[in-house]
Amino acid sequence: MYSTMRSPPLAARYGSRKTKQRALRERAVKIIQKMWWTFIRKRLFKLLKQTIRAAEHCISYEVLKRVSPLEAELLKEPTLLCRVRFRFAGSDFPPFIVFKIFCNSRGHGSLYISGKSVITSTSEAAVDACRLMGYRKYYNQILQDELDYKKYGITDEIDVATIKDYMQYISHLDETPAYFGGRHNYWRKLTLEDFPRTMIVYDIMDYAQSGTLSHRLKEELPFLLLKPQNEETYRAQLLAVCRIR
Repeated sequence: MYSTMRSPPLAARYGSRKTKQRALRERAVKIIQKMWWTFIRKRLFKLLKQTIRAAEHCISYEVLKRVSPLEAELLKEPTLLCRVRFRFAGSDFPPFIVFKIFCNSRGHGSLYISGKSVITSTSEAAVDACRLMGYRKYYNQILQDELDYKKYGITDEIDVATIKDYMQYISHLDETPAYFGGRHNYWRKLTLEDFPRTMIVYDIMDYAQSGTLSHRLKEELPFLLLKPQNEETYRAQLLAVCRIR
């Protein structure tokens, strides 16, 4: 006796074929979505790069004036040669923009005076400081110094042995608050309100947060995304970003 093999019903074969087609369509949709979001993110990142370049070369004073008017006056002081640098930060996309002020003293060096560096623990000034601050604040200061040393390892000039140690010490000094003996000159985050509304740079930052293109940004978008072939095009793009409308 030979066993006869039955073919699957027509409805089952049709259903299986339909399921495969649906799976192929869903896969194609995901690929298209992925490529589309990649295109959108690349376009946004190019615009954000234009924003940083324009901020450093054209509108540093306007941005800093909105964040800290007193620090903005440093940019007008010819003897300090201060400059604002902007960077991307954050672990998600789109990134946010941070800034930091750098001063060039023309090789003469900058002297930061603080009680931590001037007052030694064995001097009478330390006793007077303890009496004026109170025991609790004074002891909290000492405890904070010890915690920073255990966490970072290099928190004082006597800890510096190599160039790498020096760079770590300077970075720590910048990020430490002034009331703990630091410079309090850390990377600070910029918000949308810190950019002038009359410039395209505001529309770019608004687009990064809301995902909506403004009318004037749509008009300038083809030119801003154009790859500059020469210095003139590069300068024209910077001026277009920071031009007052």
